Amino acid sequence: MNELTVNGTAVPLRPGQTIGAALHAAGVRLVFCGIGVCFSCVVTVNGSATLRACVTEARPGDEVVTGS
Repeated sequence: MNELTVNGTAVPLRPGQTIGAALHAAGVRLVFCGIGVCFSCVVTVNGSATLRACVTEARPGDEVVTGS
């Protein structure tokens, strides 16, 4: 299984999974609507700010920062 890093903590992910789904599976409740309309899940991924976790595909090695 692959993983990404969220606020410095490793989070497992499955191929094709969104960042929001990986976070949810790891117990991080960040996503409200899950379809990209509410913007409650905005994160920074590899230095790119204001990405929606619920519609952004997770890639192994991604570094995600919440609360951005």
